[in-house]
Parts: sequence; structure tokens; C-alpha cells
Amino acid sequence: MPTVLLVEDEPALAMIVKDSLEVRGFTVRYAADGEAGLTLFWQECPDIVVADVMMPNLDGFSMAEQMRQTDPDVPLLFLTARSQTADVVRGFELGGNDYLKKPFSLDELIVRINALLRRSERDRKPANPPDAVPIGRYRFDAAKQKLTLDGREVQLSHREAELLRKLYEQRNQVLERNAVLLELWGDDSFFNGRSLDVFITKLRRHLRDDPALQIVNVRGVGYKLIV
Repeated sequence: MPTVLLVEDEPALAMIVKDSLEVRGFTVRYAADGEAGLTLFWQECPDIVVADVMMPNLDGFSMAEQMRQTDPDVPLLFLTARSQTADVVRGFELGGNDYLKKPFSLDELIVRINALLRRSERDRKPANPPDAVPIGRYRFDAAKQKLTLDGREVQLSHREAELLRKLYEQRNQVLERNAVLLELWGDDSFFNGRSLDVFITKLRRHLRDDPALQIVNVRGVGYKLIV
């Protein structure tokens, strides 16, 4: 089931939302403020972020702005008591995908989360060839952005597929970090570097069912897919 990053500074509300999502099969990672939320985001690579706006240390809007600099695709749903149109507009301008005002129904929250996850799946763009190739026990179809193992398919995002394609093309050799950033992100800024780290973490998770496969860090240089 999808992983939800819940960032909410009201503990009672957070626990109610967390319990309700977990009962329905979601995996929930919880943070009580924006700074902790941003750290968990980089560590956990969630499928969707549900975040309050008014929070200590780093507000939801500022947190979202930094998240979008490292991952432009993850669905983001704001929870807030703010009702001013300007606040809603700002939330969408910063990359929010939906906006739910407090107090809200848990059923409505879950419907909106599911809708965002479905929309995210539909919006994934196809990658260019090559045809499907074996990577360890997996079969990687770059054109369809799919990894298959024992009949089970994992749908990759466009950037995940492109990054895995480059790792595969350079398999057992070092893929230089700066070259990847320039080709896939357009520049090698700090935030794009963090974004690359996030996507490497995602690919490691996708490939974890074959212990013979590894994506290793080559300190100061880049990454190597060991096949």
C-alpha cells in the first residue's frame, strides 16, 4: 500500500488521521513540524504528502517549496484552517495538488488521497526505448516504465525510469553524479542533488528483492549499478 507522509503539529488530530489511514492499509510516516517533515521526506520517499500549513520551525508552504525542488511529482495535499483565497492560491502556486480546510471529514480526506494517487499514476509519462532488458532477476521495460519480477510489476515514474536506464547502460561502471544532474535535471544545484539522492533511494527499494543487485555510492564521484 502507498506510504503517506503526514506532517501535522496538532498531536491529537495527527494521531486520529494516522490511525484512520493505517486501518485502511496505508503506511504512515509522521512528523510534528516542517523541518522534521522535510527530513522524513528525503529519507522515506513517500507516495503522497499530507501537510498542515501553520507549523513551527518551518511552515507547510516553505516545506512544500523545498520538497518541490527535489521531487516535482509527489502528490501534495495541504490541511489548514486558513480560508483566505490568497492562501489557497499560494498553496497551489507552490506545487500543492489539493487543499482541504479544517475541520474536515476523515472520509473526505481519504477520498482525496486516493484520487491524488490515481491521478499521479495516470500522469506518468512514457520513457523512450530501449526495449525490455534483464537486470538481475528483474526485467526492465524503459518504454513502459516497468520493472517486472516473478509476474509482479512495479510502475516507475519518468525520472525513475530514465535514471535506471542510465545506470543500466553504465552497469558495473561508475555513473558520474554531475553528468546525471546536468542531463536529467538541467543543472547540478544543491536541491537537484538532493532530488537525485531521493530517486536513488527509490530505485534501491524497487530492486531490493534481488540481493545480487546493488546501487552503491562511489564517494565524491557518483553511483554504480552492480549486476
